[in-house]
Amino acid sequence: MKINAGDTAWVLVSTALVLFMTPGLALFYGGMVRAKNVLGMLMQNFFSMGLITVLWAAIGYSLAFGGTGPWIGNFDFAWLHNAHLVAPPGLELTIPPALFMTYQMMFAVITPALITGAIADRMRFSAWAIFLGLWAVLVYSPVAHWVFAPAGWLFKRGALDFAGGTVVHVNAGVAALALIIVLGKRRGWPKHPMRAHSLPLTLLGTGILWFGWFGFNAGSALAANGVAVQAFLNTTLAAAAGMLGWLIVERLRFGHFTTLGAASGAVAGLVAITPCAGFVGGMAPVIIGALTGAACFWAVHLKFRFGYDDSLDVIGVHLVGGILGSLLLGLFADVSVNAAGRDGVFAGGGWSLLGEQAIAVAATVVFSFVVTLIIALVLKAVMPGGIRVSEEDEETGLDLSQHSETGYAFDRV
Repeated sequence: MKINAGDTAWVLVSTALVLFMTPGLALFYGGMVRAKNVLGMLMQNFFSMGLITVLWAAIGYSLAFGGTGPWIGNFDFAWLHNAHLVAPPGLELTIPPALFMTYQMMFAVITPALITGAIADRMRFSAWAIFLGLWAVLVYSPVAHWVFAPAGWLFKRGALDFAGGTVVHVNAGVAALALIIVLGKRRGWPKHPMRAHSLPLTLLGTGILWFGWFGFNAGSALAANGVAVQAFLNTTLAAAAGMLGWLIVERLRFGHFTTLGAASGAVAGLVAITPCAGFVGGMAPVIIGALTGAACFWAVHLKFRFGYDDSLDVIGVHLVGGILGSLLLGLFADVSVNAAGRDGVFAGGGWSLLGEQAIAVAATVVFSFVVTLIIALVLKAVMPGGIRVSEEDEETGLDLSQHSETGYAFDRV
């Protein structure tokens, strides 16, 4: 293993950028909930930075990247045994193995945090804390092994996922659906409006997410090279196009452009480009972003038709956006951009890559949904008081009922 100083410096910066995304996500979601629940949302996200960091070091990294089995890793790197000396099997790194472990840790931190937007306003914090740890070990680590580890069965089949379309967004999005099915709807939804209390916070969170996403996508090249540059460019093109795609459809449908639509469209574009970032070029990221922004606008309204209470549209943006990005990669992938990839349909590669992408999406959806549903049902059955706050606590708000704090002390001004 030959360590490259430039590659190491870039991935160090990218690691910090990806960590910064979790506070950005907290603000993005926090601005969209009612004022009485803002600290509850922030705490659910920030707590992931604490719990998942320790769990990843203890066991998560080893289960995701240890061993050579197709389904799950082993305990070779448990408690960080030799993790600073030995790279995961099959990976040729030009950065220290400990840095690779830390970089992947940040992905493990933010992925379950995405789920919090769907369960806003109604889950007990103690239940969330236990769910978070179980989900990270039982769902995230296996799926990461399948897709990111060279020994994983989806990796070996030839499915592509540059930075986490299936591992992060599809995985968290379908898990959110399973969890809200068990939790049920918020009191009064959908009859009573539950408006965002601070859209400026949401826009600030969007900006932080967009900024951090450069580390998320371009950092996944694991080197300071041309692929990283292409992923960097693709990231911002798709975000911009996603914003425009959403806003155009919103204007045609409702007659106005909203700041929430701009934020949601940008995030939808970022989600869709995540699996594609280092595998596509030219105007492909613009097309991918615009199509996904428009599609996710319509997808967020499905909850009213089917009656599931996805509070902050995690399913409509992350699940749908992750699926679209993963499948569109099968159309736009181009080996002239990245020799480690494969040609998609439009580059003359035929339909095989699209088929592998569909298999990866389907496997992730089924596994994550079923295991998440089991975890939620077991916790609901065994935890005293279940996993949902009482009606009284829900009316009071999570800030006071779960944390004995308030986000805004207007009476002291």
